[in-house]
Amino acid sequence: MLHAYKRLEHIHETAGDRVTMDYDTRQKARIKMITDKGKELGIFLQRGHPLQIGEILVTECGTLIEIVGANEPVITASTDDWLAFSQVCYHLGNRHTKVQIGERWLRFKVDHVLQELAENYGLLVDAKPAVFEPESGAYGKGDTHCHDGDRKHVHEHAN
Repeated sequence: MLHAYKRLEHIHETAGDRVTMDYDTRQKARIKMITDKGKELGIFLQRGHPLQIGEILVTECGTLIEIVGANEPVITASTDDWLAFSQVCYHLGNRHTKVQIGERWLRFKVDHVLQELAENYGLLVDAKPAVFEPESGAYGKGDTHCHDGDRKHVHEHAN
């Protein structure tokens, strides 16, 4: 089994493997799973720092594994009406709902009450599964910039 204890924000080479995870799995610090190439992987990271899509795990043997988002059940609501869009964002934020926000579209986990809220403001609702990557919050994350010899140029998380 591969063991990963380190994560990188990005690399300037191609990762050797990938792991596809839904949002809830990316929130965990201890994960046992199978990579997309069929290898067993144990992930052991600092608690409170969820994995982000596009990050790279580094295994003890130096294998680079990219984090990929999985399609999962979500509601995607969209509109051309900026006011209605803003009002729905306000109400979802007021409920402390995890929301992914794009330009006049938003995405949240399946919830019939929140879906009805979006529909009541005239947003078009689509229940097709999609990758869910909600906003991380008001305070974001801190990153440090580092260089790792001549093998690769990396940006590591400060954790």
